[in-house]
Amino acid sequence: MLALMLAAALVSPDCDLERPSGAPGCTRAAVDALPMNAIQAIGTHNSYKLAISANEMAAIRAVNPRQADALDYSHRPLAEQLAAGARQLEIDIVDDPQGGLFARPLGRRMAGAAAEPYGLEPLKAPGLKVLHVPDVDYRSTCPTFLGCLREIRAWSLANPEHVPILILLNLKEGGLSWPGAVQAPAFDAAAMDRIDAEIRQVFPEEALVTPDQVQGRHATLREAVGAGGWPRLAAARGRVMFACDCPPAQVAVYRGERRSLEGRAAFVNVEETSPAAAYITLNHPVEDAGRIRTAVEAGLIVRTRADADTWEARKGDRTRQAAALASGAQYVSTDYMEPDPRFGPYSVELPGGGAARPNPVR
Repeated sequence: MLALMLAAALVSPDCDLERPSGAPGCTRAAVDALPMNAIQAIGTHNSYKLAISANEMAAIRAVNPRQADALDYSHRPLAEQLAAGARQLEIDIVDDPQGGLFARPLGRRMAGAAAEPYGLEPLKAPGLKVLHVPDVDYRSTCPTFLGCLREIRAWSLANPEHVPILILLNLKEGGLSWPGAVQAPAFDAAAMDRIDAEIRQVFPEEALVTPDQVQGRHATLREAVGAGGWPRLAAARGRVMFACDCPPAQVAVYRGERRSLEGRAAFVNVEETSPAAAYITLNHPVEDAGRIRTAVEAGLIVRTRADADTWEARKGDRTRQAAALASGAQYVSTDYMEPDPRFGPYSVELPGGGAARPNPVR
């Protein structure tokens, strides 16, 4: 253990953790000795999202131009993002146990004959679906949760040396208050079990980083991460980690009567002092800079955002991006791994490039 710690201490701050050069301070042995919470990587926000069709976007803009701006972004397929260096993905899921609930979007019905082509067939079968806002922002590169998971798994198997990929889950409930709009059901205990079941249907235990693996023999997950419980890169390469980026009410349902997260596939977004604390979302790196640093120093894995609602890209403002990269958050999310030519040159990448670097705080 001492030898591992000494090796990790020698890692150069600009070393590409997925492709160590072999130079002093950037060897595979030194890199693999790092715990997985001592990295920093870039990821994407609402990673599955396709652009809203032009005529449906025009209808939204006529009602709420600001909301239209916030929804005006899209991403390439998940495998292409991973190939480009994304190591955090975000997937929004809605529950559809009977099937077909989201297969007739209101915005598409309102567009009528002018609606642009989009395959709705995958939305007709029972199972968890992937979309942003029911009825208006429903286009996805992978419309089903299982489809998204299989795409990630296939890429991971083909690229087994990748650092751990964080997959954030947002659980969408409710919907628009418009006549004819669909309402996504609340996630009850059975729905939470279905999330875990679909994850484990695609990812075997050895392909995951789970709360139980990290907690080990410690009394709580929080105790474990404070004591260095995260696996080292040598063991964590080729694996994925799920986290429910959910409000407290959903977290409570997902945890149930568990002290931490015993038996669950995903970590949860909770306050730093919770027995279940190992992951936390802190999306405001300027305002929350001190809190992010404290959480990282305490052993937690943090996700923050470099931009939001297309604002930074439209303005070319990198203030939030710089704060996010300096904060020590292990995963920094963006909508712009590549520039949107409509807005200008704004994009986000790690200093020096690469998929992952040593964490600037840890």
